Amino acid sequence: MALQVGDKIPSVTLKTMGAKGPRDITTDEIFSGKKVVLFAVPGAFTPTCSAAHLPSFVVNADKLKAKGVDSIVCTSVNDAFVMDAWGKDRNAEELLMVGDGNGDFATAMGLTMDGSGFGLGKRSVRYALVAEDGKITALNVEKGGAYEVSSAEKILEAL
Repeated sequence: MALQVGDKIPSVTLKTMGAKGPRDITTDEIFSGKKVVLFAVPGAFTPTCSAAHLPSFVVNADKLKAKGVDSIVCTSVNDAFVMDAWGKDRNAEELLMVGDGNGDFATAMGLTMDGSGFGLGKRSVRYALVAEDGKITALNVEKGGAYEVSSAEKILEAL
């Protein structure tokens, strides 16, 4: 069952790229005591994710931070190497690019999809959320292959 507004972000260990390679980062580290916008995509370097979803957060990072957001986090069921390369490719220096390589976070959130028909395996659905001190205050989950409610512009409206 998918988490909802009012629920606590689950405790999961993810990966991000550090100076010496991939490093662990926990959701507690990401969310505790902070106002965070997190968005999840089905896959790095995929069409909608690369052409629209990630860029919406890159170009609106200053506006999000002006609304009191401490961190903007992008996650996908990809490894930290892929997430780091994708962030660099898309000029996402203001974002924390986080790999959910095994899909543990997507599963804990209850927001997975079966992308095996496309050769992708288990992936995260497309969504965006706002959390304050680890509690979800807004959650916009896309239906099917849509990209209508999880953009940075829609999250700005929720702030």
